[in-house]
Amino acid sequence: MSELPEYIEKIKAHLIENDFPEEIEAAVILGSGLGDFSTTIDEPFSIPYNQIPNFPHSSVEGHAGELFTGLVGGKKIIAFSGRFHHYEGYPLSKTVLPVRLAKAFNAKKLIVSNAAGAINTSFKVGDLMVIDDIFRGLYKVSPVASQKFSYNLRPVADRVREIAASIGLEVQRGTYLFAKGPSYETKAEIRAFRTMGVDVVGMSTAPELIEASRLNLPAAAISLVTNMAAGVLKQKLDHAEVKAAAETRKEDFARLVNALIGEL
Repeated sequence: MSELPEYIEKIKAHLIENDFPEEIEAAVILGSGLGDFSTTIDEPFSIPYNQIPNFPHSSVEGHAGELFTGLVGGKKIIAFSGRFHHYEGYPLSKTVLPVRLAKAFNAKKLIVSNAAGAINTSFKVGDLMVIDDIFRGLYKVSPVASQKFSYNLRPVADRVREIAASIGLEVQRGTYLFAKGPSYETKAEIRAFRTMGVDVVGMSTAPELIEASRLNLPAAAISLVTNMAAGVLKQKLDHAEVKAAAETRKEDFARLVNALIGEL
């Protein structure tokens, strides 16, 4: 595959030598606090990131740093329990490694999740939001310098909402803004973002969706609202909120991802 770096093929070969399948139905990228999804995988098998050649390590709380394989609804999947963020010092070309590896395994679909702060004041902590557009902020988020980015997330977002409704889940939909991090945004920035039509803000996902588009890999993205953004409430932002919010919705999130793997 000329569209993929050589080291991706080497990673795939190493994983196959260690009992990973040669092809998969879907790949799932698990955001902060959402790693419990891995407990719903049938016949699970995992390898720590630090035992995979050419693989970055995740250093952020709430990211386990393991690559899982197994079955969901009888379909072969891989799940990345832990991200590597741009703010950790990784180039964008490394942060999108899960997307490229999914393509190497001939995945039919990619499901990306994240923890996000709500800017839209009609949202509340614990909401699940399907991303139907992204706002790249002030940052270059394409991992390929010459790439002309073209995408349309809305048809997939419509389908995600249909699938969610079929299993009795209500989900929001909206625009996700990529912020470099690792510090939270200022109150002034949040006011500006709200004026520009942004619904949630986070520190990942946009580069992954851009790369999925480049590789023609169908992708759906789900944000879990784990906190209200700076200035929305009169309280200090705390990363512990992320884990607490994820705990309250982990079963619903797992049900939704399971349904998306089967029906998207």
